[in-house]
Amino acid sequence: MATKKLSRYQEMRDFEKTAEPSGKGAKVAKSNRRRFVIQKHAATRLHYDLRLEHDGVFKSWAVTRGPSFDPHDKRLAVEVEDHPLDYGDFEGTIPKGQYGGGTVQLWDRGYWAPEPGMEDVDKALAKGELKFVAEGGRMHGSWVIVRWRDPYRRRLADDCQRGSHRSRSRRWRARRDPRPLGG
Repeated sequence: MATKKLSRYQEMRDFEKTAEPSGKGAKVAKSNRRRFVIQKHAATRLHYDLRLEHDGVFKSWAVTRGPSFDPHDKRLAVEVEDHPLDYGDFEGTIPKGQYGGGTVQLWDRGYWAPEPGMEDVDKALAKGELKFVAEGGRMHGSWVIVRWRDPYRRRLADDCQRGSHRSRSRRWRARRDPRPLGG
């Protein structure tokens, strides 16, 4: 299942030129808890990649300016292709001219769990809101990612891709959840 989910990731990279893991034949230790990784990525624009382990891959979002610990701050989080689990250990420089060219550094890692009522992660993502608890070196507490629906952009996408499944917005907002844990 994970192999099929990684086809887009693998199509976008030349593994002869980049040291990024391909996800093929990787041995990642099993865990009874879901892992998360945040990587600082100095590509064309500095951003932070949020990766949540789900269904054998890392679901991934590029977050502008990185996570904020202020619940009132909202960050644009653009959903990107799923990444292999061994990407959680990747640090290095992706060569210029390659997709995502620039330096990738591990910023935080730990474990995450969906908030009560969000246990069906696929359903929560399809609805456009995932609330979760993260426990890492820097990230502690409740967080939420919410699909951003800009009616104007949505209308343009629907007009351009009428009948296509690709009209769903890839833009999300990420923020610290101001509610107390489990609230």
